[in-house]
Amino acid sequence: MKDLTVFSAEPKHSIVTVAKIVYGLHALSILIGIAAGGSIIGAFLFSWPAIVAVMINFFLRSEARGTYVDSHFGWQLRTVFYGFLWTLFVGLVGFILSFVAIGFALWFIGFAVLGVWVAYRVCWGWYQLVNEKPV
Repeated sequence: MKDLTVFSAEPKHSIVTVAKIVYGLHALSILIGIAAGGSIIGAFLFSWPAIVAVMINFFLRSEARGTYVDSHFGWQLRTVFYGFLWTLFVGLVGFILSFVAIGFALWFIGFAVLGVWVAYRVCWGWYQLVNEKPV
């Protein structure tokens, strides 16, 4: 499928490198979640690499405006934002349903699915960035 998005400028090499670093920090947070035996989504949202990645994203996104790299910064921020919202939803619904014992299964399945989802988004975005394409 052909991408019809038009970008007005070629990105600076430095901002492409920054986007790769942010993907790398997100990937590191996922690996921390796997290695620590905790939840991947928890590490993706609350570990130090994840927090640093979001801060870098917020402070340097303006340098990517008008380039395909801007779509990657948006992709990264939306992944964190929606991941946080879905984590709250799964946590709350799981808590309510834990009184009838099904909530524990919901937590396990929900957080596992969210972990796979964030891993997919990080891998896909990074792949697109390496191929110099917008997400």
